Amino acid sequence: MGEAGTKPFIGSERLRAGAVSWHELARYHRAIMPDVYVARRAELTLRDRTLAAWLWSRRRAVVAGAAASALHGAKWIDDDTPIELVWRNARAPQGVIARADLLLDGETQWWGALEFTTPERTAFDLGRRGSLWHGVARLDALARATSFKIDDVLRLAKQHPHTKGLRQLEAALDLVDAGADSPKETWLRLLLIWAGFPRPQTQIPVLRPNGERYYLDMGWEDIKLAVEYDGEHHLTDRLQYVWDAAPLEYIRHVGWTHIKVLKEHRGDDVIYRVRQAWDRLTAQ
Repeated sequence: MGEAGTKPFIGSERLRAGAVSWHELARYHRAIMPDVYVARRAELTLRDRTLAAWLWSRRRAVVAGAAASALHGAKWIDDDTPIELVWRNARAPQGVIARADLLLDGETQWWGALEFTTPERTAFDLGRRGSLWHGVARLDALARATSFKIDDVLRLAKQHPHTKGLRQLEAALDLVDAGADSPKETWLRLLLIWAGFPRPQTQIPVLRPNGERYYLDMGWEDIKLAVEYDGEHHLTDRLQYVWDAAPLEYIRHVGWTHIKVLKEHRGDDVIYRVRQAWDRLTAQ
């Protein structure tokens, strides 16, 4: 987890080992949780905070939820996301959520000495908590990172028949799509589904004359209607924006109707634009 002295550590352990003095602990470090310290000027990542929360539990907790998802490689999880631990403690520090959940054999795995939930158990937890949209977005990211199987999560759920949120979990799992390349793409896909459109295909390949493939975010290949969310890379990454321009011209040249969605666009406006294109294309 990084070089010694740069990552979270238990202060009392370092003091007993003589690795640091009280003066050094107070002057060069700061406590981010009870008895858990980092270098005073350290900028904490989600992984740092996960390690700190686990150390706060005296290495007894199991990391779960979004933090576990990040350990599995899922993206789009903010560094200040609360760290969920399966551990009985009613006095969790700020930024930590301690849950007294039941964990069965086979629902955890290890990263060194740190124990965290498996992809299937992580999906089980993420899908049943918070809003449905939020759960699907988290599941999309986890599915993209791990390729967990929906049926495996459903089988796991049957082992926890009295757990809260099972209906939402089933609904969320039915909407999961590992093709989502960002939470905004999840939002856009769900917006279209909930507006009554058939479920769009994601990451639709379009072969270019030079043999390269361009992948459309989502759409319906049978009528050649694509809908893509355009993030802020056109503002932050000019080269990426320029690279995207040529494929887009080709996509339209070979008959695709392409609808670009920006963060400023309202959901109703997006639906109206897609509906207009849909009606025109299906009437042909």
